[in-house]
Formats: sequence, structure tokens, C-alpha cells
Amino acid sequence: MAGKNKKKKNDPGSGVLATNRKALHDFQILEKLEAGMVLTGTEVKSCKQGHVSIQEGYIHIDERLEAWLVGSTVQPYEQGNIFNHTQTRERKLLLHRKEIERLYAKTREKGLTIVPLKLYLSKGNVKLRIGLAKGKNVVDKRETLKERESKRDTQRAMRNHNHR
Repeated sequence: MAGKNKKKKNDPGSGVLATNRKALHDFQILEKLEAGMVLTGTEVKSCKQGHVSIQEGYIHIDERLEAWLVGSTVQPYEQGNIFNHTQTRERKLLLHRKEIERLYAKTREKGLTIVPLKLYLSKGNVKLRIGLAKGKNVVDKRETLKERESKRDTQRAMRNHNHR
């Protein structure tokens, strides 16, 4: 019984530091990728304490084909003294060149964007799950809400039926 709640080592859900639930509401995620991040020591410590937000963040690919996480905040580390980092600096993402080229081409031609979905620990490293996304309009958001409510209603009905 004791091994039942054991976390898997490579499971992205096991060491989740921050999620972007707003992205799932505002965007339709077409594709997901894992990216490493270039962080300073105090940023890593602050992230591990959960003092990070990726809600307003987005990924920008510049003309040198480098991917950057823009608009996310990592709170200063409490014991960081003079070596502390800037809260809202752009952070470089580590992806393969072919992945960056493909994402760059897709965002340029189709009006797609790249959003951060989840920040988590994987084998001690801070990783970022990013998604190639297409913006939802108001009608799509309403449909998503209707689907969610109907799923919830069916689950509730099945649960009530099984308890009788």
C-alpha cells in the first residue's frame, strides 16, 4: 500500500512548479514541446520554492533563431542578496535548431503563437512545456465551457447512479 502514491521520475506532473491554465482557456493547443531554460542560481532556487508565474508569458523567436520566454516573473530569492536576478527578464529557451526553425515558420505564416503551458522539474532540471497555439474566439470558448459542463453532468449522473 505504501508504494501507491509514488511519483514517477520522468512524469511532468510530478514536480510541477507553475501552470498556465489561462492558456488552455484562451488558446487551442495544436502541438506541445519540452524546452530547457537558461536560469541563474537564484532563479532556480526561487522556482523550486514555487515563486514563479507564467500566466502572462509568451515565447518569442528572434531573427537569430533563438527562443525567449518573455513576460513571465520569477520572484527574487529571499537569501539572494546582491546576486539576485531581475524579476521579469527574458529567459532563453533551449530547443533543437530544427524545432526552432519549424516553430518560427509556423508562427510567421499562419498567425499561430507559442505559449508556456507548464513549468516543472525533470531530473533536477527546470523544464518548460510549451505549446503551439491558435487563439480561440468567443464562440469557441463558449463551446469549450459547454463541453466541460456536459462532461461534468454525465460524470455526476454516473456517480449518483452507481451509489444507488
